[in-house]
Amino acid sequence: MSDERPDDLGAALFSELFMADQLARNRISRVLPKGMKLSHFGVLNLLARVGEERTPAQLARAFHVTRGAMSNTLARLEWAGHVHIRPDWEDARRKYVSISPAGRRARDAALASIAPLIDAAVAELGAGQVRAALPVLRALRTRFEPGE
Repeated sequence: MSDERPDDLGAALFSELFMADQLARNRISRVLPKGMKLSHFGVLNLLARVGEERTPAQLARAFHVTRGAMSNTLARLEWAGHVHIRPDWEDARRKYVSISPAGRRARDAALASIAPLIDAAVAELGAGQVRAALPVLRALRTRFEPGE
């Protein structure tokens, strides 16, 4: 039996998660195309994957940020021509956001710039280790999602 206490194990787990998150964000941010922030890439990537409009409130919930933070990100993306923001034709208080063709190209360029980092990490760890880690990481994420 180990002398390791559960609180030591949890502290070690979260310490590694937080350090890995910070390091990954820093590395990825450095290779993104000029002017693109990680938050911009996240929104463009989500919009490209879902293939349909989202409201700013839906996007804020998806990224667990305030509506104000999402509004700021969307304003920058709209200024860059990466998203289209239109009013709801039935409720003028609501808006809808979609990715523009320029936004799709920017997202694709960002994916191309981060792919070598991701591919190298998976290759170094090995596909088996990555597959084994995913269920644990998913379980942690769902444990801490709002409403849990």
